[in-house]
Amino acid sequence: MYHYPRLRDLREDHDLTQAAVGAILGTTQQQYCKYEKGIQEIPVHHLITLADFYHVSIDYLLDRQ
Repeated sequence: MYHYPRLRDLREDHDLTQAAVGAILGTTQQQYCKYEKGIQEIPVHHLITLADFYHVSIDYLLDRQ
C-alpha cells in the first residue's frame, strides 16, 4: 500500500469533492479515491498537477517534510 496522508486533508481544506479533484486530474472519482486511500500509486504527472493546484511541494504531498 502507498501512503498519501495529505491528499485528503488538502482536498477537504479546499472544500472539494473527490470527483472535483478527479476532474482536475482528468481521471474519475473512483481512481482518485484509490490514490487518496493509498490503494494505488499516484502517477508523477498527477503529483505535479496537484502540487501546482494546491501551491505546495511534491515533498509536502508525500509527507516528506
